[in-house]
Amino acid sequence: MSLPGLLLLTGFCYILIIGGMSLLRREGLSGQFAVEAIIITALVSGLTYLTNSPTHPVLLLVLLYLITMRVRLMVDVGNYFAVKGKFGIAERWYQIAHRLLPDRTSRLIILVNQGACLLQQGKLDQAIQTFLDVLQKKREGHLGVKYEAATHYNLGIAYRRKAMDTQATLEFNAVIDTWPASEYARRAAKALSQKRQ
Repeated sequence: MSLPGLLLLTGFCYILIIGGMSLLRREGLSGQFAVEAIIITALVSGLTYLTNSPTHPVLLLVLLYLITMRVRLMVDVGNYFAVKGKFGIAERWYQIAHRLLPDRTSRLIILVNQGACLLQQGKLDQAIQTFLDVLQKKREGHLGVKYEAATHYNLGIAYRRKAMDTQATLEFNAVIDTWPASEYARRAAKALSQKRQ
C-alpha cells in the first residue's frame, strides 16, 4: 500500500474509533468532527502524494487529535487552573474554547465545566443557571451520560448549598437514574442518605 493510501486508511480508522467512542458515551456523531478529520486527512495525504515526501501516520494521528479535540483540550487546561483555585485564568481558557468553533456537544461540555467552576467559587445562582441551561440545551445537542450525570450532581450540590432540599433531592435522584454505576451516582446516593439521617 502506498503511503498516501496508508494515511487515508489511518484517518478513516481515527474517525471510526473516535466516532464510535462518541456513540458509546451517548454523545452522538458529530458531523463537524467527521468533516474536519476528512479534510485534514485529505490535505495531508494529498500533500504527501504531490510532494512525494514521507509523512508518518503517527504525525497524522497527532495532528488529527490536536485539531479535532482542540476544544476539549482547552477545557482540560481550564479545569487544571480551576482545581488550583485560579478561576480567572480558568475562565479565560473556557472562553478560548468557546472561540474555537466547538460543535454542539463540545459547547455543552464547556458550559458544564464553567458551571462547576462557578460552583467552586460559591457563585451559586450563576452556577444553577448554567446547569439549567445545559439541561435545556441537552435536548438540542448531544450531551454524553458522563456530563449529564455531572450536571445533575453539581446542580444538586448547588441547590443543597442554597438550602433548596427538594430540588437537590430531585437532582441527586436524576444522577442515579442517568448513570447508576458512576462515581457521581455513588456520591449522590451518599448525599441522599446523609439528608435522611
